[in-house]
Amino acid sequence: MAIRRRRNGDPVTATEALIASAEEHSAHNYHPLPVVVATAEGAWMTDVEGNRYLDMLAGYSALNFGHGNPRLLDAARAQLGRVTLTSRAFHHDRFADFCARLAELCGMEMVLPMNTGAEAVETAVKTARAWGYRVKGVPEGRARIIVAGDNFHGRTTTVISFSTDPEARADFGPYTPGFTVVPYGDLDAMSAALDENAEDTVAVLLEPIQGEAGVLVPPPGYLAGVRELTRERDVLFVADEIQSGLGRTGRTFACEHEGVVPDVYVLGKALGGGVVPVSAVVSSRAVLGVFAPGEHGSTFGGNPLACAVGLEVIEMLRGGEYQQRAAELGDHLHRELALLAQAPGSGVRAVRGRGLWAGVDVDPARGTGREISERLMARGVLVKDTHGSTIRIAPPLVIGKEDLDWGLGQLRDVLAG
Repeated sequence: MAIRRRRNGDPVTATEALIASAEEHSAHNYHPLPVVVATAEGAWMTDVEGNRYLDMLAGYSALNFGHGNPRLLDAARAQLGRVTLTSRAFHHDRFADFCARLAELCGMEMVLPMNTGAEAVETAVKTARAWGYRVKGVPEGRARIIVAGDNFHGRTTTVISFSTDPEARADFGPYTPGFTVVPYGDLDAMSAALDENAEDTVAVLLEPIQGEAGVLVPPPGYLAGVRELTRERDVLFVADEIQSGLGRTGRTFACEHEGVVPDVYVLGKALGGGVVPVSAVVSSRAVLGVFAPGEHGSTFGGNPLACAVGLEVIEMLRGGEYQQRAAELGDHLHRELALLAQAPGSGVRAVRGRGLWAGVDVDPARGTGREISERLMARGVLVKDTHGSTIRIAPPLVIGKEDLDWGLGQLRDVLAG
């Protein structure tokens, strides 16, 4: 392969060549940081030039257990040698255990496995509508679901129909009807929306913590209030725990911080351990029992490889070690970020989050979130920006305290510079 060169004759680096090829041959629906990862282990990644980076994003929580976790890789390798796909036309010997153990972890009865988070959200929407028509008795075509502003539940056409993000919606209409948007964290607005048409409302769909919006934590009592409102009005409470669930916040589920058990959990990301895409809707028999054969499905949903990896994820969470680690390191993370925010001239305007998950609002005078992320990348730390001048911090739960402190030190130095 010929060496590509710049106009001045200098050779193009492997990173530059690979990024240029990606730009030429792939749709520009993402704007990644200019790093090309080749290998990874634990909380560290190495690029094609041999440079090492501390991963402070963890694949938006898909890598809660770190890169190349030996337990997950062993589970995947063992299953790869047996069978990887049967489709749901046939049973396979990992499916029953996966569903039973995931239901047990959630304190529920039934599981509907899918692949991606967006698929799981779409499945939850269909579940809620079918339950509304077949159990609650909502007249056909009138089912309504209440969602929160600034939500992020995926990018399918139905999901963007109730997004308030112009980038997600523009030029993708016409939009799916049947959704009412209320401000996130506003219990009075939620109560008013429910009272307006409780008979036709089938579900409230919420992220217990809004990740893409900047790791927004609702006011104390909000989730418990929503749970009470939905229970009183015979409406399903659907918790999208795709990012917030499975250990990220220091509990198995973020809803647990308010002692809330929703009617439906929507799970994904970490459920596949960063190895394969695995998602699921988990609920009671009374809710998921509404489906009949042929009404919903997925060729790869609940495949043997996904179930094998998912089973190991569930087993790793059952002992509580990862949740405890996220809680303890999360307390340390937020203490350090609070001290940074309080320091005169720190460049930090606000810090939010729970567990090993934080959103940091940076003074725009210090740079955009993208610019701060690029400066951190140059220092060997990988984060990602959102909504202008906000950066998200969500390292793998296996990160060491010394590595975490080193990464925070780089942030401190970048802002100071």
